[in-house]
Amino acid sequence: MPDGAGRCLKCGTCLSVKPTRRLSLFLSSLARRCAGPGKQRQPPERRGWAAAGIMAAPQPHQLLQYSVKLLLVSEEQLRGGLQLASPNQGALQLAVQPGEEGADVTVTDADGVCVFKCLVNRDTEYCRVGKESVLITLGYNSALLQFKSHSEYSTFSNLLKRCRNQKKEHSVFNQRTEEASAAQYFQFYGCLSQQQNMMQDFVRTATYHRAILQNHIDFKDKVVLDVGCGSGILSFFAVQAGARKVYAVEASSVAKYAEILVRSNNLSDKIMVLSGKIEEISLPENVDVVISEPMGYMLFNERMLESYLHSKKWLKSNGMMFPTFSDIHLAPFSDEQLYMEHYSRANFWYQQCFYGVNLSSLRSAAVDEYFRQPIVDTFDIRILMARTVKYTVNFTEAEEEDLHRVEIPFVFQMMQSGLIHGLAFWFDVAFVGSLVTVWLSTAPTEPLTHWYQVRCLLQTPLFAKEGETLSGKVLFVANKRQSYDIQIVAVVDQTGFKSGNILDLKNPFFR
Repeated sequence: MPDGAGRCLKCGTCLSVKPTRRLSLFLSSLARRCAGPGKQRQPPERRGWAAAGIMAAPQPHQLLQYSVKLLLVSEEQLRGGLQLASPNQGALQLAVQPGEEGADVTVTDADGVCVFKCLVNRDTEYCRVGKESVLITLGYNSALLQFKSHSEYSTFSNLLKRCRNQKKEHSVFNQRTEEASAAQYFQFYGCLSQQQNMMQDFVRTATYHRAILQNHIDFKDKVVLDVGCGSGILSFFAVQAGARKVYAVEASSVAKYAEILVRSNNLSDKIMVLSGKIEEISLPENVDVVISEPMGYMLFNERMLESYLHSKKWLKSNGMMFPTFSDIHLAPFSDEQLYMEHYSRANFWYQQCFYGVNLSSLRSAAVDEYFRQPIVDTFDIRILMARTVKYTVNFTEAEEEDLHRVEIPFVFQMMQSGLIHGLAFWFDVAFVGSLVTVWLSTAPTEPLTHWYQVRCLLQTPLFAKEGETLSGKVLFVANKRQSYDIQIVAVVDQTGFKSGNILDLKNPFFR
């Protein structure tokens, strides 16, 4: 396990390591060094190996134990000409607990203190070294494990192969996500242009910076987890606030750029970039604070909030989450121009002689499709016809399953008479720190952000008079396309007039 300087507590070796092709030139030498000084390999009983309980044919989920020696190396040491000191350590105990999503690998010393821990799954990188050693790489960390014998190495190696062959659906993320959607999603966020778009959102970036720096006592000398770190900007803010260690987790290819920024800013001892999904990676320790920017359009789009909640498995019992909770606001609006715009978009399909082809039979389907699109834009608050209804998601208390189906009931007291064309949505998030609570708002009364606001049209407008009530519900149902199907039902209580709509949040219309 690393200390504050990012070094192994047992041997002082730097943990910031990423394997390169240069490893192939010295792996055998490295394995010999792990065994200790001397040209001749001593028999196991003379090197102080502890007894290990290993089953010849391990059963699923059965705990396996091995005696190993461990060496952690850094890329800086490789460039320095392999000036590696052989660690003066006895045999360590390696325990392997197979599970549904891979196998938990833990290395402890004679006192039972954990010195290395990781999750081995289908995405784990590893290679064989000599006859009795294996090099495991997780993100930018590598560990060389030397086993007591070739047979023990073979047993462990077979376990690694089984973990790599496990089906993708064993991952919590993959269970809820279509493969095509995930590929498109991570490709999109792997682009520096998209990272720039978010970083240049002044309200977003400045608010996060203020929330972290103004609550510096919550970060000073603390261990922080940055979920979906992107460029790593929030990780840098955490270090500026005094964080001892930051684990920056990113599943898209932008992780390589985050690592470049970490190195060029000389913070490799503070920020450790881990390439992978939060549902699949492993951390060497629990954390004091989790930071993330997991909000999508209408708060819930992209379903990253679930990954944010999943990260709480690494959070200490008294840990903090930034952001801490979110409020989603909704209100009825009247906008005849927007409604007619949507209808007119479908007029293309009303043509009866488009290069000799009658398209009119598809106009009804086109209208249905266009009205299923939530509209991402901004608006004047004077179109709102009632005070907002608020729904709160507390990230410190909510579970992932709570976001699979979100139902928001509403009752609006109409403040003006007119046609109700739909419901408008926006959200706020709060960073509740020990010193100050900082708010990030996407309300139409606040400076514009890249989230804008979202409006959902009713299929048929409803007329209501001032003082009447509009009641109903909005239902968000999660789908495997990293988004939600939205069902709206609304009724004017005094007249019984009713309308609604079903919308696809995955396919919004950017106005």
